[in-house]
Formats: sequence, structure tokens, C-alpha cells
Amino acid sequence: MKQAQHTLEIATRGQGLYEITGEVTEWAGRQGVATGMLNIYCRHTSASLIIQENADPNVMRDLEAFFSETVPEDAARYRHRSEGTDDMPAHIKGALTGVSLNIPVADGAPLLGTWQGIFLFEHRTKPHRRLVVLHLTGT
Repeated sequence: MKQAQHTLEIATRGQGLYEITGEVTEWAGRQGVATGMLNIYCRHTSASLIIQENADPNVMRDLEAFFSETVPEDAARYRHRSEGTDDMPAHIKGALTGVSLNIPVADGAPLLGTWQGIFLFEHRTKPHRRLVVLHLTGT
């Protein structure tokens, strides 16, 4: 059984979806694991990870619009505002989407569907540097 771990540092420009499929797939392919499980973990409470369609950019726009409407940045709604009016909404969006993904690996590559991509979902309005840990186990 082999194990490998790596941390990606992702610079965001503010709210939005940032595709990281290429970086994740490239790293996994270099680890010499033919069959296994890849865990991807976001080390933040105001950003998250999702697997979503990566072919039509309207999917990203619609997802961003949905979350903005569902969890508005309204200071009067929330008690936790110590880091700004976008802070508590960012925590709620992170709770709704999650910070960890598990993806099976076969033939040295994550088993994603044809239109699936891996995205860091930045929920804060200002740029951030996000840490995403990749952990691969297998044979």
C-alpha cells in the first residue's frame, strides 16, 4: 500500500468557482498509484470543494447566483460579522457544500465523469490564498 500527500495553494480573486482538476489529476498521476482513493480536503471554513460540470460556464454562473440568492450578504441577518458582512454567509455556504471529497483512482487517474471537474468554491469577496490537501492511498 502506498500513500502520498501534497498541499495545493490556490490564489483566489474573490467569490467564485476555481477549477483545480488539472492540478489534482497531474499530481495523482505522478504518485505511482494505479488503484486507490484520493481524498481532497479544504483547510478553510469560508471556502469549499465541489465536483460539478466543467463544460458549460453557465453552470458556474447559475451556481454562484443560486448561492448568492439563497445565502445573502445582509449584515442585519447575522450576529457573526467580525471579518466583514461576507464572513457568516461564507461559513453557511461552506457548510452547505462541504470541505472534503473522496474520488476513486483507477489506472493512476481520478475516476471523474465526462463532464465532471473539481472546483474550489471561494465564498469570500476578497482574494485569499487557500490550502487544499491531497491524500492518495492505494497500490
